[in-house]
Amino acid sequence: MTTLNAQNFELTRADGELEVPQFTRNALVVLEKRYLIKDDNGQPIETPQGMLWRVASNIAEAERNFVASKHRYEEFRDKFYRLMARCEFMPNSPTLMNAGKGRPQQLSACFVIPVEDSIDSIFDAVKHAAIIHKTGGGTGFAFSRLRPKNDRVRSTKGVSSGPVSFMKVFNAATEAIKQGGTRRGANMGILRVDHPDILEFIECKADMVSVTNFNISVGLTEKFMEAVFRGEDYELVNPKNGKVVGKLNAAMVFDKMVENAWRNGDPGIIFLDRINRDNPTPHLGEMESTNPCGEQPLLPYEACNLGSINLAKMVKRVPASVGSSGVSEISCDGYISRNLLNDGTCWIVDWDKLAETVHLCIRFLDDVIEMSDFPLPSITNIVKFGNRKIGLGVMGFADLLYLLGIPYNSQQAVDLGERLMAFIQKHAAQASEELAQERGPFGNFPQSVFCDPSHPWYNGGKPRRNATVTTIAPTGTISIIAGCSSGIEPYFAICFYRRVLDGAELVEIHPFFEEVARKRGFFSEALMKEIALRGSIQEIAEIPADVREVFITSHDVSPKWHLEHQAAFQRHTENAVSKTVNFPNSATREDVAEVYKLAYLKGCKGVTIYRDGSRDVQVLNIGLGSKKTEKATATPEPNGNKAAGNGHNGKESPQSSGTKPTPSGITITAGSARIAIKPMTSTGSSEPSGHFLRRFRTDADPEHLARIARESTLYLTDGKGVRIPLQLVHQEGSLGSKNVQLVIEATDAQQVEVSTTAPATPRCPECGSAMTMGEGCQTCHQCGYSKCG
Repeated sequence: MTTLNAQNFELTRADGELEVPQFTRNALVVLEKRYLIKDDNGQPIETPQGMLWRVASNIAEAERNFVASKHRYEEFRDKFYRLMARCEFMPNSPTLMNAGKGRPQQLSACFVIPVEDSIDSIFDAVKHAAIIHKTGGGTGFAFSRLRPKNDRVRSTKGVSSGPVSFMKVFNAATEAIKQGGTRRGANMGILRVDHPDILEFIECKADMVSVTNFNISVGLTEKFMEAVFRGEDYELVNPKNGKVVGKLNAAMVFDKMVENAWRNGDPGIIFLDRINRDNPTPHLGEMESTNPCGEQPLLPYEACNLGSINLAKMVKRVPASVGSSGVSEISCDGYISRNLLNDGTCWIVDWDKLAETVHLCIRFLDDVIEMSDFPLPSITNIVKFGNRKIGLGVMGFADLLYLLGIPYNSQQAVDLGERLMAFIQKHAAQASEELAQERGPFGNFPQSVFCDPSHPWYNGGKPRRNATVTTIAPTGTISIIAGCSSGIEPYFAICFYRRVLDGAELVEIHPFFEEVARKRGFFSEALMKEIALRGSIQEIAEIPADVREVFITSHDVSPKWHLEHQAAFQRHTENAVSKTVNFPNSATREDVAEVYKLAYLKGCKGVTIYRDGSRDVQVLNIGLGSKKTEKATATPEPNGNKAAGNGHNGKESPQSSGTKPTPSGITITAGSARIAIKPMTSTGSSEPSGHFLRRFRTDADPEHLARIARESTLYLTDGKGVRIPLQLVHQEGSLGSKNVQLVIEATDAQQVEVSTTAPATPRCPECGSAMTMGEGCQTCHQCGYSKCG
């Protein structure tokens, strides 16, 4: 077998003979920072084109291992290269980073490690996780087998400290290991809802400083959910001996999960009975955990081997007529495509191309398993020789809807998504069956559900190469490389500010939106900057209504539609769907509870929610004058008192309601840009207090915000109607990465006390830019950093 030498990356054929990939500027930045091979000085020694050739050449080497394809190496090498060069498909990041760099090569994204109820098992799991994190993988753990806190330990005659205490050991080990030499590892921690320590587990991330290297989810059972709906108690079971040790009210526990998820996004939930109904090899045991982002339920020591098709590339253009809407439209395959360019053509889904792509991608992913060097023998045994699970998913769904002129928040979009995934599932299963004819089925096939006529997955007993074939995985970084939207999420913005190498900030515009804007005559640099600041076009009247209807962003989508899409894709996905249900900061606990219940009723395997700003809520007391300030609560309840700002559009002013100064949640906005205020000093004197002004949603131009602040008058209003102006008086440091300083000016007669909370966007730990929450994972669109892969 041949492998590419990192020092000779220009390969065996000239770059000029290869199709040149058309990467965006941002994709090139991410590739150089995270994927290209570098010399000892950290300088790239391969081109993006060379990287794709390196990966394609290495993965296609697997074809030589099988009689049916050993003479077809060059054919599949070239097909794999074109697949990636055209941004029609991308494998998960470890494959792009490591394939062809030399052995051993770890090409899988995430693993599940068992944790049994013994010190040896616990610290074996810590060691195995460290080894995996060192190679660039993430890990999932179920702590449900550990005995509860204060349970007797016979060998020491002492008591157990419980699962949460041991999670902190795993967290500390993760903190010490830089993942793949570039970032800390990601973990998922899961505890069954009937574990006696479930309440402590639910609260373990409430302070937002403990177990920070974990996502956590509660493993829910159908028995528990039915008890929630009936308002009944349910039993707690000691996993050491199976004995019932107590009862809790299911509704109370459910409300506590909701409360904590509302506050900071954790815990998520997974439905254990549901994921095990889709366990293809139940004779090996139950699936108790998932990978860090929740889309891949796995048995102990199984791995995620993932890749995603760019749906925006699965289209073709056809002639169309002008419909009643005044734009080009065509009815095709059960949906209506409208081209907002109104040029006499429409895009439609190219089903033939999609089918061909699915078959090639399944082959690619099976070859990845063949070419992987797994970090532990136990992983090799079950992944390569046992189940050979793969997960083909999608990205670019929001782009596809833009091209077809279909609003994300519509039933037509949900129906199309379900049809697309059903089609992909069908052809992925067929492709795996074809590979089984060439290469043989996965090792555990004879005992699997595919040989059980009573199981829904039974298909006449046809052998399959892979125990599972489909997953909707996070695509935060690979979607940046492919130049498309991530997973099945809506876009977080269609215009946003991006810093470039010289520190300047440029407005980045969605290419199709820009094309439509220019063609329809409403494009201007000023408008694009305004959109970047607002984060949405829905209230900009100069943009035509049909355009506003289609170019939806995540902030415009209600939680209901997020969940409808997740459920539609889940119905035709063998593993699970990584999707975030996004809520506005004003969402209530009841809103979150409704989504959790709907996720169960609609057949989802789990759900993750994120309320805007909830993971970085700053509590501050603004004391003006000599009055003693009251202490604010940790996180005030959203009560409709969110303040608006008097910005460049001359609309509302920020104000707090009530007849006396009381703590209330206030969000200051300038125009439509939300501003968070942070305290700089707390001297307790009557002098004006200094505060930071910073943008809240997308990474907008701080100079623009500063200009708005200088040209506007922002106020806080006390309960007596006295308005206290906020005035920009000082700019600190470089506005490319720093904040803008504000003070509140007030006379003695204007002494008030206002306690505010300011929701703040999570920041990238590497470049400081805004992180977006989607697919159950945080991603930086500036530098490509992803918290979970």
